[in-house]
Amino acid sequence: MIQVKNITKSFDDKTILHNVDATFYDGKTNLIIGQSGSGKTVLMKSIVGLVTPEEGEILYDGRDVLKMNTAQKKDLRKEIGMLFQGSALFDSETVLGNVMFPLVMFTKMTQAEMRDRALFCIERVNLKGADKKYPSELSGGMQKRVAIARAIAMNPKYLFCDEPNSGLDPKTSILIDELLSDITHEYNMTTIINTHDMNSVLGIGENIIFLNKGHRDWVGDMHQIYTSDNQALNDFVFATNLFQEVKDYVVSTKK
Repeated sequence: MIQVKNITKSFDDKTILHNVDATFYDGKTNLIIGQSGSGKTVLMKSIVGLVTPEEGEILYDGRDVLKMNTAQKKDLRKEIGMLFQGSALFDSETVLGNVMFPLVMFTKMTQAEMRDRALFCIERVNLKGADKKYPSELSGGMQKRVAIARAIAMNPKYLFCDEPNSGLDPKTSILIDELLSDITHEYNMTTIINTHDMNSVLGIGENIIFLNKGHRDWVGDMHQIYTSDNQALNDFVFATNLFQEVKDYVVSTKK
């Protein structure tokens, strides 16, 4: 579990996060949503240590990352998996080489052990037989699955995903959502997903944090979101006619 307590972060005298509190649970898909400029990217960067807030606490199972020394942060890094928006694969490396990369960097496994672990992760994301291919030979969805395999290679306790469906078609996006949900539950990870994708919100949002102008404005799940009376949330999630029609239908069936 990761807890964020009273986080405040400013840039150039402009406050981006205002005393934000949030809890991200083990074994759940925790989503951070909000309009561009709402502070969700800064919140995620604060949690992973890429930016340092002026105030507050960030607790990884009770351990405050803001009070850790360099060695402690390095140890914590071994417990974290990252899925970047653009996949961030190495073009010159095969799928196997990409997935083995964190194992080479952060473990003392033998070459055979690293290879076995990487192949297991590649198969887990349904890419068995693709280990010798290069990123340029793969579709966008397959590249994203390679990135997921790399992110889980070290069996992390915490998994961070920045816009995992960016640039993907709707069908592939659903497959990625389902994969992230499955591995979250399977390995009981604390998964935090920063997303603009409303299909993800309504499909796998087990714990949703809605940020509005740097404030935590609403917390709930994919079921509660349909009956929320938070106008800013409704305007954001149900901005299109299709999603509004879905909400109207869900609300009518509950009457």
